[in-house]
Amino acid sequence: MEDVYSEYLTFHVTAKDGSDVEMAVMDEFDFEDEHYVVGAVVKDDTILDDGRYIYRSIIKDDDFTVEKIAREFDYNRIAEAYLHMEE
Repeated sequence: MEDVYSEYLTFHVTAKDGSDVEMAVMDEFDFEDEHYVVGAVVKDDTILDDGRYIYRSIIKDDDFTVEKIAREFDYNRIAEAYLHMEE
């Protein structure tokens, strides 16, 4: 099921193929003194329901940037912590 795009905070990331991808912030959380956002791909004003992606978030003033979590081990650990927060 796809969610209809409505007033979500968005950000952009670069895909492996170099294309620009718009993401909607679906959730955010803190883990081990770092802030993270959970994003979903936005396509044609629709939030796709085929995956969620976690990015480290750097907040400065009223804006934020995201960075990819480079190490697979770290990503898996952070994702596991997020899943347990949901319970």
